Amino acid sequence: MDGQVYAERGPESVMELRTGSEFKRGFLKVLIISCHPRLRKLSLHAAAVALLWGAAEYARNPSPATSRLLEPVPHDRYADDVGRFLAGLPARPGSPLAGLQDNPVWAKHRRELDAAWKTLESERLPAMRAFQKSELAGRVAPASPVFYPFSGPDSLNVTVLFPQNPLYVMVGLEPVGTMPTPQQLEKEDRENYLAETRATLATELDKSFFVTRQMDREFRGQVTDGLCLPIMELLVRSGRTILGFRYVRLDDAGQIVDRPPNYHAPGHIGNKGMEVEFRNDEDQSIHKLFYFTVNLSDSRLREDTPFLHFLSSLQGATTFLKATSYMLHMPGFSIIRKEVLSESAAVLQDDSGVPYHFYTSPGWDVELFGEYSRPYGSFGWLEQPDLRSAYKTQKTRPLPFRIGYGSTHIPSNLLLATRKG
Repeated sequence: MDGQVYAERGPESVMELRTGSEFKRGFLKVLIISCHPRLRKLSLHAAAVALLWGAAEYARNPSPATSRLLEPVPHDRYADDVGRFLAGLPARPGSPLAGLQDNPVWAKHRRELDAAWKTLESERLPAMRAFQKSELAGRVAPASPVFYPFSGPDSLNVTVLFPQNPLYVMVGLEPVGTMPTPQQLEKEDRENYLAETRATLATELDKSFFVTRQMDREFRGQVTDGLCLPIMELLVRSGRTILGFRYVRLDDAGQIVDRPPNYHAPGHIGNKGMEVEFRNDEDQSIHKLFYFTVNLSDSRLREDTPFLHFLSSLQGATTFLKATSYMLHMPGFSIIRKEVLSESAAVLQDDSGVPYHFYTSPGWDVELFGEYSRPYGSFGWLEQPDLRSAYKTQKTRPLPFRIGYGSTHIPSNLLLATRKG
């Protein structure tokens, strides 16, 4: 995200709960299978699910939200059909939107999106996948949920950098939005609508992040009424099949519950969200993604006890922070910063994440990637001399792709902090 101002403004799912002796037997089988090199890839998701449920089983007071985190979503192909139509991918057999693709307007939409993704798929994404395998796979637990605050609709980078993890929780200030019906898509001025849809992804594909000012002009009813569509477009375009979608919210206890699309919260804190179950087409693993609309400033989080209760169910998470507008550097975001530091087992971030000095305590191991000089552009005043010194005096590792602010102008940086023990 850029310039964010947080203030007053297919196949059956393998995600099934195992408890007691049944869990223990299943977990042992997963561990044995995972050791076999030919079966390791097929068992990654099963191992991740077993590990996550194991943590829930043995916790003394597991959060009531935990069981819902991996509960399967009722399967319905329509979300995948919409995602493919808007992402410029041919309809699968039986899609109710297939007829909308039989015209020059959609053919142009597909050509232009194919061209926009071509460079990404030939340069940045292969480099990110190689980095994940060489630097993250052995350091980040594939069982952990991935928490991505200040995410906007960026389902692309988080799933590429953490492809094995079974659960992603994204949080942003923008609304969730609603799924359009075939009739709504048919009545749209399709040429302008598809052109505007392409434009909403432009900075993500070019610079790796969404610009907040542009999101305010695109995702609040102008192009779409929220983030569910760009989230799904990025998922299907990067090789995922959406198996199910539903609208959710957090109740007063912080539990995930269903809601109608037009739900209106009784107060100014609604914690409305969406839930997506999808399959990775490469290895057939099944994953869940949540997006919640939450104001993460201290002034709101002090009142938002349901969300804080929900965060406690993500203990041991891997947190991903990128292009956060340096919010975690600000005094008014101390609560979410404290939650990230206390609940995370690992944090992968660029310099806009938690300030470096919070990781210099004995409880963290820190690895530095890429190069750091100072923040780019208007964020220059938030430079971190101690981080610059660390890059000069400590051993660093290469970062083979650009990410975050200034990615088209200056070298990028990432920091991986893992909790000791």
